[in-house]
Amino acid sequence: MSNEIIRIFDTTLRDGEQSPGCSMNLSEKLTLARQLEKLGVDVLEAGFPIASEGDFESVRAIAGELRESIVCGLARTGSADIERAAEALEGAAKPRIHTFIATSDIHLEHKLRMGRQQVLDEVDRAVRQARSYCDDVEFSAEDATRSDWDYLVQVFEVALEAGATTVNVPDTVGYTTPGEYHALIAELRSRVRGIDKAVISLHCHNDLGLGVANSLAAIRAGARQVECTVNGIGERAGNTAMEEVVMALKTRPDVYEGVDTNIRTTEIYPTSRMLSSIIGVSVQPNKAIVGDNAFAHEAGIHQDGVLKNAMTYEIMTPQSIGRPSNELVLGKHSGRHAFRDRLSELGFDLAGDEFEGAFRRFKDLADRKKTVYNEDIEAIVADSVIRSDDRFELGELAIVSGTFPTATATVELSVEGDKRKTSSVGIGPVDSVFKAIACLTDTKAELLRYQVNAITGGMDAQGEVSVSLSEDGRRVIGHGAHTDIIVASAKAYVHALNKLEWHKRRHSVSEPKGI
Repeated sequence: MSNEIIRIFDTTLRDGEQSPGCSMNLSEKLTLARQLEKLGVDVLEAGFPIASEGDFESVRAIAGELRESIVCGLARTGSADIERAAEALEGAAKPRIHTFIATSDIHLEHKLRMGRQQVLDEVDRAVRQARSYCDDVEFSAEDATRSDWDYLVQVFEVALEAGATTVNVPDTVGYTTPGEYHALIAELRSRVRGIDKAVISLHCHNDLGLGVANSLAAIRAGARQVECTVNGIGERAGNTAMEEVVMALKTRPDVYEGVDTNIRTTEIYPTSRMLSSIIGVSVQPNKAIVGDNAFAHEAGIHQDGVLKNAMTYEIMTPQSIGRPSNELVLGKHSGRHAFRDRLSELGFDLAGDEFEGAFRRFKDLADRKKTVYNEDIEAIVADSVIRSDDRFELGELAIVSGTFPTATATVELSVEGDKRKTSSVGIGPVDSVFKAIACLTDTKAELLRYQVNAITGGMDAQGEVSVSLSEDGRRVIGHGAHTDIIVASAKAYVHALNKLEWHKRRHSVSEPKGI
């Protein structure tokens, strides 16, 4: 008897991107979308088409390229939202429109200013409109876990009668607990007419740290779709972490009997690393499944046990999630074939000019470093391949600094192909570089955070810099890597400025939030 499939609905590109500083441009979204399809996600929520021109373009581009995963566009129940989502999904092989409206009395009174019957009428009209565009329609009752259960039954019955094929029960504010959520899903399964013909979905936020626990409880109660994100990114405290749910189901079939996912677990770690390299936000070292320490054993008694039999202290293997067992990768004598194989292991599929450009950068780095690590290669790809539509491009820079001279930076920058150069002084080398770049770009952005890490160990390690900038209420994170920490800082600053420019070109018309 085959296992029942739990659908993985990935919303990294929509809900995950709403996490402050985690915005991505079109090229970055396409790169990640391809990897998510390779990972095996059943549904990929590509964006909120009416939110901005950028979101619309992203959904349309992803819909036109992905052929295996269902591509989903989010829409409120308004007619314009649904029309815009349908337009963005026109090229999709497997389109889904995901429409939502709030159902809790808190939201009805203070946000929507609508009565319960008005919402029921809106649900009926919106789902019917969505069904006129595609056969796969999902309906979500925003803030379901703080809604009246009797009213939720009415709402879902209306949605199903109108043609919804998936009904979602979101814990929008991360309020519920595992036992309570299990009871709610069980109640809806027993009371909602026609729900046996639809898929019950769940969407949990992590405000109380219970996102994964709540999701697993809902699965045991009969939910068959999990809405989640890679690395658990998302608004506020984040969303349910995809990798944690998938590996819990995989590791404990005795508890979650008769269910499985379509996820290719060996692609979990490459996907996690790719997301981190794109948004410049690393996962915490002790993060379950994908953190740097997830398979590290420092205590002597643990090391002794693992050496004798890994099962003593490891409930899964690093290889099961696609984590390379050999952290030392390549050197200056490595050729194209070895480099291509390592790129593939890390989740990158490069060809043509993209591959040749990355290979040249690898060889340049290998000349400066004794050993090139996996993390170094990820930084090369993120820095030279994924970012393709930048307005600003860093050229040469020179620094004079120390205890005697005043720190002075001379920076060359290309602005849409026009080369510019200037010099600035500062209280240190990084300050002087940032001032020079700010002068060349005329930016008014405020620097919120500056962080430096060594990508790998050793005196020749690449420095990895993250900077957080804010302008007009928009916060972005820039990321740069180089063996020279000042150059890495300049790259990170320019990357953040390019993100701000991308948002300016695609200024949001309404910036609606999701579920």
